[in-house]
Amino acid sequence: MTLTVAFQMDHINSIKIAGDTGFALLLEAQRRGHQILHYTPDRLSLHDGKVVALVDPIEVRDEEGNHFTLGKQERVDLSTIDAVLMRQDPPFDLAYITATHFLERIHPKTLVVNDPSHVRNAPEKIFVTQFPHLMPPTLISRDKAEIEEFRREHGDVVMKPLYGHGGASVFKVSREDPNFGSLYDLFSTLFREPWVTQRFLPKITEGDKRIILIDGEAAGAINRVPAANDIRSNMVRGGAAKPTDLTPREREICETIGPDLKRMGLILVGIDVIDGNLTEINVTAPTGIRAIKRLGGPDLAVTVWDAIESKVKRV
Repeated sequence: MTLTVAFQMDHINSIKIAGDTGFALLLEAQRRGHQILHYTPDRLSLHDGKVVALVDPIEVRDEEGNHFTLGKQERVDLSTIDAVLMRQDPPFDLAYITATHFLERIHPKTLVVNDPSHVRNAPEKIFVTQFPHLMPPTLISRDKAEIEEFRREHGDVVMKPLYGHGGASVFKVSREDPNFGSLYDLFSTLFREPWVTQRFLPKITEGDKRIILIDGEAAGAINRVPAANDIRSNMVRGGAAKPTDLTPREREICETIGPDLKRMGLILVGIDVIDGNLTEINVTAPTGIRAIKRLGGPDLAVTVWDAIESKVKRV
């Protein structure tokens, strides 16, 4: 089965291929003989009701610094191809939301991974709150009195932007922290939307587990351990990836949320679990596939493409 598939992504010359899930998916698509196209979100347009993009045919190689060759650019009506993978990194801003509106026009005739309407309606730090029994105590608010009451109830907390990514601007605030007022003022200035305040989980020092679910099923995981003197486990912030297995509690979490992910067309999802607590459901451009394989786990790019191909056949 040969498909024509387009990758909507940050420009391939800017990615770090050693850890990039999109690149792993490109490699597997090429291995299967699919025709692969590359374009950046700024080259996506809505023209008289048609969703078009200026695309580059692309060949990829797993060689840092020599990892791609682009062909001659062409204008393509995306409704004429088989699948689009929406793989640009956040921020989840109005540009990101606009892209989901455009891609919704062609889905599911052209399969969009993940389903653009549900990507738009499932921001990672809001969607997760549909499962409060799986989470640590969590408040989403910019109201100072609400946040102070939450701190009085729960003690040490973590504050982070509602639409942040990659561990940026994540702070631990202690129960009697004299920096809270200044931090509140800073967040109030930087962010128009509410932010997340969550009970601090001390076992973050033992790791923040990234679990990949494919079509609603747990498929693999890594444990990301923060660097010394940091609470952020993101690998771009110095976290170290280690092999891991799922605990019964983590399997319970996956089995609880999996049916909803499948129903919503969220084929590739990465969840974050700390000490048995679900903290985020990442649906925009989840990472972790290359690290899982590198540490001896399965090649999940294969599983993702098996799922995509089965759905294209049905469409």
